[in-house]
Amino acid sequence: MWKPNASPPPGGQEPEPATSGRPRQESIRQPVAGRRVAQIVKLKPEFVAKYKEVHAAVWPEVLQQIKACNIRDYSIFHDPGTGILFASFKYVGFDYTGDMERMRENPKVREWWAMTDGFQESLVPGAKNSESGDPAWWQEVEEVFYTP
Repeated sequence: MWKPNASPPPGGQEPEPATSGRPRQESIRQPVAGRRVAQIVKLKPEFVAKYKEVHAAVWPEVLQQIKACNIRDYSIFHDPGTGILFASFKYVGFDYTGDMERMRENPKVREWWAMTDGFQESLVPGAKNSESGDPAWWQEVEEVFYTP
């Protein structure tokens, strides 16, 4: 589900360049203001009820790892007409790629992914599963509109 190769969002990541006449100021490392991520995958029709059942009681270790990896406001929506699952979340950390690697290192998360990947069909050519990560199991989609 996670895409570890996504480039980090701009801003707040690099130290300020030196300006003539003034000493260079090191920036204070601050979290990203909130990179919004949206992804899709197809839910196999025979697993709709089971997918909803397991997501009604997500394992505590998985929820803890999601939070520890700086993911907030995480939702998954289902379109029964197409079978598409649409996930959206806000990433509020410093290192998206690193946090997604840490997510992948958790054995309970990998167990969860192994179970839920079996309910899904990736829309990404060549994707094997969530754990492999490259290419990503869930297809990231482009944001075309946003208003706070």
